[in-house]
Amino acid sequence: MNLNSRQQAAVEATEGRVRVVAGAGSGKTRVLAHRYAFLVNELGISPGNILCLTFTNKAAQEMKKRISSMVDRGSVNDFICTIHSFCAKFLRKEIYRIGYPRNFTIIDEEDGKVLARQAMQEFGIDRRKNTAERFLKSVAAFKGYDPVKYIQKHLLPCSSSEAPDATVRYLRLQLKQFALDYDDLLYFTLYILGHYDDARKEWTEKLNYVMVDEVQDCTGDDWKLLHAVTSHHGNLFVVGDPDQAIYEWRGANPKIFVDFKANTDIILNENYRSTPDILDVANHIIEHNHNRVKKELFTVRLNERQVVHVHAKSEKEEAEKIAARIEEGIKENMHYGDFAILYRSSFLSRHIEQALLKRHIPYSVWGGVRFFERKEIKDVLSYLRIVAGDNDDISFRRIINLPSRKFGEASLKALSSIAEAEGVPLMVALRNHIGDRQFSKPPLRTFLNLIDSAREMATGIPVSELTDRILNESGLGDLYRNDEEEERLENITELINSMKEFEAGRIDEGDSDLVSYLQEIALYTNADKSTDGEKVRMMTIHQSKGLEFPEVFVVGLTEGIFPNHRSIRERRQDGEEEERRLMYVAVTRAERMLWLCESEGYMNENGALKYPSRFLSEVPDGMLKIEGHLDPCLKSGTIGLVSMLNEELGQGAKKPWENGTRVSHKIFGEGVIESFDATAKSYKVRFASSTRNLLPHVLTIISAPTI
Repeated sequence: MNLNSRQQAAVEATEGRVRVVAGAGSGKTRVLAHRYAFLVNELGISPGNILCLTFTNKAAQEMKKRISSMVDRGSVNDFICTIHSFCAKFLRKEIYRIGYPRNFTIIDEEDGKVLARQAMQEFGIDRRKNTAERFLKSVAAFKGYDPVKYIQKHLLPCSSSEAPDATVRYLRLQLKQFALDYDDLLYFTLYILGHYDDARKEWTEKLNYVMVDEVQDCTGDDWKLLHAVTSHHGNLFVVGDPDQAIYEWRGANPKIFVDFKANTDIILNENYRSTPDILDVANHIIEHNHNRVKKELFTVRLNERQVVHVHAKSEKEEAEKIAARIEEGIKENMHYGDFAILYRSSFLSRHIEQALLKRHIPYSVWGGVRFFERKEIKDVLSYLRIVAGDNDDISFRRIINLPSRKFGEASLKALSSIAEAEGVPLMVALRNHIGDRQFSKPPLRTFLNLIDSAREMATGIPVSELTDRILNESGLGDLYRNDEEEERLENITELINSMKEFEAGRIDEGDSDLVSYLQEIALYTNADKSTDGEKVRMMTIHQSKGLEFPEVFVVGLTEGIFPNHRSIRERRQDGEEEERRLMYVAVTRAERMLWLCESEGYMNENGALKYPSRFLSEVPDGMLKIEGHLDPCLKSGTIGLVSMLNEELGQGAKKPWENGTRVSHKIFGEGVIESFDATAKSYKVRFASSTRNLLPHVLTIISAPTI
């Protein structure tokens, strides 16, 4: 089978509860596929009795493809699927028990928004104050609080038809169409398994073996399903890596996997992807987390180049260094597709994109949109283009009803007919006919006044200030603040930063006006897009999970940005540990070369000085090659900033680990905590041959004290 000894052990561990902690690049997909084939080919288990669950449809297709090459034709079935797909298959057979037709409807988020808007309208909820997205979050919370109750009370055909509030009305609209959303698929499956003994008996006896990939991303409800379907045979094989759990913010609960009591425990820590230097960096960063299963990745590969910490004087210089390195790599016969640029938040892409465009380096924003093509950016630029002149019909169409001015498709069609008949742009037609009954609404007059006022201001104030005023006076800023998509606001802030840079660069040239700015931006928004499939890949770290690249740049490694202080303030230690896991994922995407990049300057959010991320200081001195002059006071600034944040959050008052907790130290080995010194914030730890007083960051928890 060409597996290493631990992979082989995982494949052959068929009975009982098996936990495989699979480090990055350790071949977990290979293990899952080989184990499935082993069950079929060696044990003779029918594929219809094996359930193999993944987290994405893409992963399920990849798994099917791998397995199909190892088993006979016909031995791959629909039970290699996502958790939601399995629930849908289950419900197609069993949902009749609660009065639903087998051809029930599955609604996605956009369908849900349609029902949400209907329910909100019926109950007079102002959608400017409570968006459909926010309403759906409240519905999800209502369902998750007590799944059995909401199903019995509101979604069974015999349930009450009362609709005392908008949430219940939304559920009644679902029931009317026999429609289930993604949450319902899981909750209805659990409901039927919990209330119908014959259904539970049939399915738990049918599923001899259950295998689950990426189990660290399972929610508590996902785990309930896994325990329910394995309650008869007890054969549950779970594979994952707590160090790569980066979806806790949306409900995943990696602690369940960390605390999972297995009959067989296997750790896969041989990495087949990265060089030793890259793995050393990853290991030293992640060991600062406590909620994990201890492991150290290793590889038999040889080193190629030392990991580099790129320190730049500005974000622009950081971007230029990256672009220059890519050009250098191309001269070394590398391909554009060998390079990936990863960032914590998408607004960080702007400087990089401009540097790549300037050098004609082809790139694609993976799973996203180029900065100047993002909706909120195009919205703001459309306002500016209308301020610059009346003849831009495309921009007019985009913003005339943004925010809403009760100017719908019918009104726009009528105005278009007038404009065409008179041979004038739409903006001129509106000015000429603002007194007509159909166009005399107050919001339209306010819109014209806003544009006229902005034109007068445009000759005397910078573009950045003009944009800020338009955002406030048009209501566009409030629109984005209320839709709860923090990323939109970050992108708009970054757009205003680009304007300030433009203004600073043109201060001596006297052409920093609105028209000059729009012409400059057009060079980016209309840049030729390479049709060549070979492009540098740019993406958020979340989007990079599961991918690998020969050479990786992790950018924006600034304390407050990455790790994200908002996440730490909201979720404290859990937030910090998830940010560190995100860093671990970023580092382990690199195969041959890794660049960790940050820059000096000021933070977008509060104008504070930028300091290097704490993750960089968690790597021992000498392990990173520093490129650029890194003033020692910047490192001190990082320590001070982290301390200030900890004090703000009361981290010093954090409950200490209990006496009897088993811990490990990389030098002294395994030991047991005997006491905690609150003044020194250190632990007295008894090891086999000595007792030491140690700070918590050098200790890793193995297990809680036995009761």
